[in-house]
Amino acid sequence: MWGETFMMALTERLNETPRSSALAEAATLPSDLVTDELNSLRSEHAKLQQAIFEAAQVQRRLCMPREVSWREFEIAGEIFPVRYLSGDFFKMMQFRSGPALALGDIAGKGLSAGIWQTHVTGLLLRAARRNVDPGRVLVEVNRNLCRDEGQPPLTALFFARINAQTNEFTYCNAGLPAPLLLRDDGTLERLDEGGPILGAVPHGLYQTGRVILDPGDMVVAHSDGVTECRNSYDQEFDMQRLTDATRAVAGTAASKALFSLLGTVLDFADSCPPGDDITLLVLRRQAVSKKQKRTTKDSAPLRPLASASRLEPFRRETNT
Repeated sequence: MWGETFMMALTERLNETPRSSALAEAATLPSDLVTDELNSLRSEHAKLQQAIFEAAQVQRRLCMPREVSWREFEIAGEIFPVRYLSGDFFKMMQFRSGPALALGDIAGKGLSAGIWQTHVTGLLLRAARRNVDPGRVLVEVNRNLCRDEGQPPLTALFFARINAQTNEFTYCNAGLPAPLLLRDDGTLERLDEGGPILGAVPHGLYQTGRVILDPGDMVVAHSDGVTECRNSYDQEFDMQRLTDATRAVAGTAASKALFSLLGTVLDFADSCPPGDDITLLVLRRQAVSKKQKRTTKDSAPLRPLASASRLEPFRRETNT
């Protein structure tokens, strides 16, 4: 890359002068000057790479921890960015009523998508403090995105909350592939309630879906980079393959299910690099063992939220 940059700079310099004199100047450039130019470009390129790498590390820390447990719920997520900075993100927030989860995909890749990500997640956090209902949260985020100047990118987003008392899972899906809900009995459901992609329709309507997560149930949310991943035969991984892979990990812990699913996708792609960021998020309610069934519900102490210091604790939450 630094070599190409040097040649572009040299070409621009040549274009600034008549062709004959430019060629003569290029032919008489001292070799030590060329060496100095190349070394300077190498140094600048190394600094740029380091800056982008550090920004990617910050971006990763702003996402939720890779593995989190809350009461009997296990949550695991991972991002494979096409470049250092990803347009995908996942996040977890903690409220008095229970945790909230978000998985988003901002249009574009690299620096621009990474920079917009901070703005979008800020809008989401602010809206989630004021609204319990996920549909209302995304209505507010969409309204603010459409009102922003500077042509904000289209953003696909899945946002959900878990009620600590009832284990109700409320969600709203704005433009992402519908997450899969694999029940403990093997039945499969699609979580497709929601509305249009964010930033597209200023007055878009967003519906909230509601399901009860029973022991052993698993939710698999993902960006379209998963199902659109291609192999050397130009075949897509597609939704059917993801469905089959999800059924294959039934009954396993969230972290094991996550890495099994990722392994299946990457094995399918083989040597072909992904064309889009790949993001997976797995939520599972632990199955009840026979020993647990013999105890009362109130006898078991609740486990604290893992890595709680890295989550966003909000003091105020209203139902507006």
